[in-house]
Amino acid sequence: MIVEDVYIESLGVVLPEWVSAEKAIADGLWDVEGQQVSGLTGAHTAGDTPAMAMAVTAAQIALERSRFSFDTIGSNIHSSVNYQGPDGTYPPGYILRELGAESISVMNLQQGCNGMLSSLEVAIGQITGAAGIEAVLLTTGENFTSPEINRWVDGGGLVLSDGAMAVVVGGSGGFAQVRSLNTGILPALEKLHRGDGSLLAHGDAGDPPSMLERIERFYESEMSMSEMVERIALFDLSVIHRSLVDASLNASDIAKVIPVNMNRHMVEFSVMTSLGLPMSRSSWDFGKAVGHVGGADVFITLEHLVRTREVTPGDHLLLVSMGPGWICTAAVVTIVDLPSWAD
Repeated sequence: MIVEDVYIESLGVVLPEWVSAEKAIADGLWDVEGQQVSGLTGAHTAGDTPAMAMAVTAAQIALERSRFSFDTIGSNIHSSVNYQGPDGTYPPGYILRELGAESISVMNLQQGCNGMLSSLEVAIGQITGAAGIEAVLLTTGENFTSPEINRWVDGGGLVLSDGAMAVVVGGSGGFAQVRSLNTGILPALEKLHRGDGSLLAHGDAGDPPSMLERIERFYESEMSMSEMVERIALFDLSVIHRSLVDASLNASDIAKVIPVNMNRHMVEFSVMTSLGLPMSRSSWDFGKAVGHVGGADVFITLEHLVRTREVTPGDHLLLVSMGPGWICTAAVVTIVDLPSWAD
């Protein structure tokens, strides 16, 4: 879809302690071959800091950087991948209570690692549609610290990283203008992450298979890895192409491609090669050390590029994220100006 009069106004990032891949290997949590194949160099670990607590801090940073007062925020859209709290927890309620906010429109999206771009899609509708909301606060937070999770291997080509992100989106100016956004889903790959277990909560006996085990079974029973990878690349490219066309741009016009923080081969084959662009035009050199913070990746990278002035006014950026389903969202934004919080 073509997007008009929607802007990214401010960003807030929380990234806790960084742990190198070398330390993970020394601790027996990863192997040298796995690290060398992926090219990923580290991850952030939050220990006992809850995901939602980091999301609150990220929101505070974004609001401090914003010209909007909190009274003008009309909606909070939260998204997540991993544990947020006990059954019955509603993250937007927690976040707004911690921020001292009054009642506003809220939404808790479950879109997997596509969560924040999906949140942006909803925010666009709220700002430009019947709701007429002036500004929207997007939040997310992840903490993968658990004895049941090995963040270095359980992501299957991704290193799971802890952190949080908040974005203020508005309709009356900002440092980046949203030019287009499109989302699509490839239902043929839905079983890739779900597996073949019962759809009833009480239907399976024993421990359910891990994500990696479900993916391996999919390769054995549904389609080969090579076929799956090819179908994903073609599908994602179709979504990206729609957003480029809607923004009246070609791939060669994009100054930086910002994908999910996955291993080099996945970024190169599934995104950059398809666009005919070199890896130097991607944000992988930064993302390889950050790790995969759920749906936050693309905005964590955007904040880094803006804060360090690696992008300049007039630059067009392509943000791409994916999630189970198989869902993909691509958005094109243009840098209008650099904010006061840029270094």
